[in-house]
Amino acid sequence: MISPRKMKFYGIRDLDSIPQIQNLPEDQRFALKVVSAVMPFRVNNYVIEELIDWNNIPEDPIFQLTFMQKEMLNDDQFGRVANILYNGYDDSEIKNVVEEIRLELNPHPAGQMTMNVPNLDGKPVPGVQHKYKETVLIFPSSGQTCHAYCTFCFRWAQFIGMSDLKFATDESKRFQDYLIAKKDVTDVLITGGDPMIMSAKNLASYIEPLLEPEFDHIRNIRIGTKSVAYWPYKFVTDKDSDDILRLFEKIVNSGKHLAVMGHYNHWKELSTDVAKEAVRRIRNTGAEIRTQSPLIKHVNDDPDVWTQLWLEQVKLGCIPYYFFIERNTGAKSYFEIPLYTAYKIYKQAYENISGLGRTVRGPSMSALPGKVSVEGITEIHGEKVFVLNMLQARNPRWVKRPFFAKFDEKATWMSDLRPAFGKDKFFYQDELNQMIRESEEQSHILPGEDFEIYANQELNADD
Repeated sequence: MISPRKMKFYGIRDLDSIPQIQNLPEDQRFALKVVSAVMPFRVNNYVIEELIDWNNIPEDPIFQLTFMQKEMLNDDQFGRVANILYNGYDDSEIKNVVEEIRLELNPHPAGQMTMNVPNLDGKPVPGVQHKYKETVLIFPSSGQTCHAYCTFCFRWAQFIGMSDLKFATDESKRFQDYLIAKKDVTDVLITGGDPMIMSAKNLASYIEPLLEPEFDHIRNIRIGTKSVAYWPYKFVTDKDSDDILRLFEKIVNSGKHLAVMGHYNHWKELSTDVAKEAVRRIRNTGAEIRTQSPLIKHVNDDPDVWTQLWLEQVKLGCIPYYFFIERNTGAKSYFEIPLYTAYKIYKQAYENISGLGRTVRGPSMSALPGKVSVEGITEIHGEKVFVLNMLQARNPRWVKRPFFAKFDEKATWMSDLRPAFGKDKFFYQDELNQMIRESEEQSHILPGEDFEIYANQELNADD
């Protein structure tokens, strides 16, 4: 029997009230405050009391996932904030410095604010991204926060109060009109933030309309969530947990497929009784749980961690889905891992599981042209190369078309790679350039840094 638990949130102003933090050295506590002034910080009592091993600090992976580390900023960035905090400051002074640094951290990588935002009747549709033909992402306005913030999160800009960097639906819910008009869309992904931060009633207001006849072309509803790891009580003992599960049953009974996209970064997140019970209760509604995570330095950069994670997920009835490469945003220099190392970790873990776990795809980069997977490293005609293909693409014809990049042991992202065999560009480059130009014309904006990079290299990051 799992007892109910009341959630308690801790933000940057609450750091000194977390008892476990008081046992850390003073310089480490100060560093937490410095970095948390720039990057969004939030944690809850479940993560603090049931997931983190406070006898293994700072190495504990969940501590690394939720608490800021000094090295997440470069020396210059850290020093600029530290000097102000140490010497005293007014709100405007710290705000100006912090916003400058945030903009240095590539807050919205490659096209999220431009190429992915669709138009309806000549106007942008608030809170919607539409990158792949069959899939639309919806960002509920009341789901733009989380039960705890991941330090590596590529959507960190959603949480820092810079309104021009935020995705959210408006009150008119024009996304419904957009979906009605797009009959080739089969999948809707409710994302955030974390939509499971919402009440059952609020979540239902976004999903139940999609069960009506005018949305019959929508076959699959996905919910992207970290709640299964950071607050599994949402599905077990919270006051509306039963209502959430009844909503899931309603979706399934309507004839649509419901996939809960569970974000698990480490096997420890599945080690508690309540986490396992949450999985059981969700699956009993008829929903599937598909799991995904990036490879994160200091957290899960060990094939044994992935092997144990996938084995446990399959045992519980979850479906391993994606092994991602961490995106080039935020504290990327702290978390990033060379592509060749990522491939070795993936391959070694993949070798140690049965076919039931080999549903997992990767290592995958959600880059501007699509989800680019590193399929292997080999030598062809005397040249060492990365074997690549797209698992998803802006143009469906690009999917599963093998292509090759020169091997580079320092490369950590697509923008670091160059075509192999003397080619001057990858096969999709000209068409993608045209898409970029059309997007710029439609949005009436000047190219951002990501497009400037692409004009020279054609290789950057996205959703």
